[in-house]
Amino acid sequence: MFEVVAAGRRHVFDSLECAIHRIAPTGEHRGGRVIGHGVESPGTFFCGAHCARAAGVEGLRDRAEARAA
Repeated sequence: MFEVVAAGRRHVFDSLECAIHRIAPTGEHRGGRVIGHGVESPGTFFCGAHCARAAGVEGLRDRAEARAA
């Protein structure tokens, strides 16, 4: 078992999968859980810049896009 404190709330889990489903943000475009390095527009989360663009949000870049530029 392990404990995660996020946004001032204490959560106890017995698996990483349960923790992800409970506290990971939900992507705005496809509704999946954002795990790892997502992108954020004020108050809105996306799994990556591609989904943000598909939802009409401009100006966000993935870390990989920044390295390639």
